Amino acid sequence: MSKISIILPVFNVEKYITKALESCINQTFKNIEIIVVDDCGNDNSINIVKEYSKKDKRIKIVHNEKNLGLLRARYEGVKVV
Repeated sequence: MSKISIILPVFNVEKYITKALESCINQTFKNIEIIVVDDCGNDNSINIVKEYSKKDKRIKIVHNEKNLGLLRARYEGVKVV
């Protein structure tokens, strides 16, 4: 069975990240991995993701050393698939 990779760049999305993660986790197709790319935001987004990753091993976190922007952050996620 194929695995689907979902790549979520995260930069100051504290208000939306819970809903995004819940949407991914609750997909009917369960053979997924969720790659969250921390793009060096300054809010609580990545801490929320870390809590979710403790409960769901399908969530992997990639930490950028500096803010790369949306497109390059997605590419960093693709590199770990």
